[in-house]
Amino acid sequence: MNLAATIDHTLLRPDQSTADRIEQLCREAIEFGFASVCVLPCWVPLAVHMLSETLIPVCSVVGFPLGGNLATTKRAEAQHLLAVGARELDMVLNIAALKSGNDRLVLDDIAGVVETAHAAGALAKVIIECGALTEDEKRRAAALVSTAGADFIKTSTGFGYGGATVEDVQLLRAQVAPTVKVKASGGIRTRSQAEQLLHAGADRLGTSAGVAIVTGTVEPSSASY
Repeated sequence: MNLAATIDHTLLRPDQSTADRIEQLCREAIEFGFASVCVLPCWVPLAVHMLSETLIPVCSVVGFPLGGNLATTKRAEAQHLLAVGARELDMVLNIAALKSGNDRLVLDDIAGVVETAHAAGALAKVIIECGALTEDEKRRAAALVSTAGADFIKTSTGFGYGGATVEDVQLLRAQVAPTVKVKASGGIRTRSQAEQLLHAGADRLGTSAGVAIVTGTVEPSSASY
């Protein structure tokens, strides 16, 4: 298994996302062959420049990390990110609407970003924040992500509600349409964790510990995402 090729090499913590660190992230992605780099919206142009002579796509986040933005705001954010070169978008589902039983709002919210991404030839991933949801809500979220035609369902933002678990990956893999892939994210620090999540059904891993995972070194516990 080419483990590096499953990793979205990620840096989203605002206290750590300096320009120097983003440049380092991109150099590491080139060195190890990661699937993408995932950065805050403000750093998309820099990452695109750093990776301009490679095939590594730049990923960024929409409605991050809470998901409660207006659907029109998310769509506009997606349009701006695509315009400056992002090729993958990780959007946060409207958790508040899901918990309110407003599935139509959630579906329209997701579909707006998915349609915008696909019109530009980009991928759309939907973060459902498993740690904040009940089992029934996870299943409903999976159905809505599938109906909206997203490319991936993603377990977590990595901020505040816990990270990826084998159980959640298995549940999501069983619930989403076969065309939807699963991205595990949040708290992935070791090769063993990564392999367990991939074996459970994950297709991608979102982590800032990508170098440590592929080299077998120890990642500091304070590392982000």
